[in-house]
Amino acid sequence: MKKTNFRDLSSGYKVLVIVELSVYFGSVFLAILANNFFGWSQQSNLETNIVAAYSLVFALFILLTSLSLGLYNPRMRENYRNVFRRLVLAVALGSAEFAILFMLINTKPFTAEVVLTAAGIGLILTSLIRHTLNRFDLLGFNKINVLILGSGERASIVERRMRRAVDRHGFTLKGFVVMEGDLPDGIQRERRINLEKGALLSFVIEHNIDEIVVASDERRANLPVDELFACKIRGVNVIDILDFIERETGQIAVNLIYPSWIIYSNGFASIHYLRNSVDWLFNASIAILLLLVTWPIMLITALVIKIEDGIKAPIFYRQERVGLDGKVFKIIKFRSMRTDAESNGAVWAKVNDTRITRIGNFIRKCRIDELPQIYNVLCGEMGFVGPRPERPEFVQGLIRSIPYYNERHNVKPGLTGWAQLKYPYGATDEDAMEKLKYDLYYVKHRSFLLDLNILIRTVEVVLFGKGR
Repeated sequence: MKKTNFRDLSSGYKVLVIVELSVYFGSVFLAILANNFFGWSQQSNLETNIVAAYSLVFALFILLTSLSLGLYNPRMRENYRNVFRRLVLAVALGSAEFAILFMLINTKPFTAEVVLTAAGIGLILTSLIRHTLNRFDLLGFNKINVLILGSGERASIVERRMRRAVDRHGFTLKGFVVMEGDLPDGIQRERRINLEKGALLSFVIEHNIDEIVVASDERRANLPVDELFACKIRGVNVIDILDFIERETGQIAVNLIYPSWIIYSNGFASIHYLRNSVDWLFNASIAILLLLVTWPIMLITALVIKIEDGIKAPIFYRQERVGLDGKVFKIIKFRSMRTDAESNGAVWAKVNDTRITRIGNFIRKCRIDELPQIYNVLCGEMGFVGPRPERPEFVQGLIRSIPYYNERHNVKPGLTGWAQLKYPYGATDEDAMEKLKYDLYYVKHRSFLLDLNILIRTVEVVLFGKGR
């Protein structure tokens, strides 16, 4: 890991160093107060200036350890979970080094209880500070300088799909380098950069580039490999356009995928029997709990459907959908459309669809029509989180027209999913393509924590009627 010198830090990170130094320094005083209040140990009474001196040493040990672990490295691109792990390690090692030093010189300024308490307080406070800074980007830590290598069709996805400032909250785009072989109808409005051969490294150094995104249309014998290598060993991150789009947007650019990227890419982990069993237990537990909470709502919904459409009208609507490994199953929902809604064959549902009944419009907005799918979850045909299952009549056409569409059937379908959170309601082949980008991201990164995150965020969708 590349170490960071203090003089290499940006002004934002220098502020962070001072803040965290103060936190670790003050945590010792808080630990002494806590020890005196609870009486954990017999801490000797020291002069305030002596305590301050020892506290500064304690803080410096943790700070230097944090520095060596890359916690003040402006080029570090880690999520908060990995930053937290480094914080835990830095505080543990720094505290141990502090204790060992004074053990060797046969001095014991603080009891073990005070040191452990100070370490705990410091870890909690710095974790909260890091989380706040990461969440709101208060000191600009999340901003990196990005240079796109390419100005053709592959590079143009950044211009087309990431136009707004909110789309670029994590980086500052310095421009697009024109490469030989790039298609002419690529970058139209952004800055195009013409570099002479061998000038890439000097441009990177001059403009303080943190990351190079490889997005040239023609790569065979066309990439400046030696220059990219020189940039890489100087600490500049070099990534593929697919990885860049995935990281910044939470989707996979289906139209740019090539087979070798999937083969060598991280993710797409296989799901073994134990994971499947635990997954079913998790989903079944939530399903039973949801059933116990919502059965009165379901009973009222059934009665209202009967009142609106007559005693002989069906309450439920069963429809074939494509599930895991392409197997067809019958999804069950509260009927929200007229009984003759598909008398002329299967068609996509639309916004403000005239086939939807009055009660159907309400239960669709509130997602009440989805509640009977608890049965599908208990049967193991669906999970709570996953790509939404589509009808076989549509799937066959989508597989033919959209590359990699069939890959979404590698996981169980769900009542809600990443695509439902990130993309608004849509009912066309183009919408299916856009949702597939998010579905493939979910398939690649599927984990318990991601599922939990989606479930929690779905609450907002249900409460405020966003998405679909």
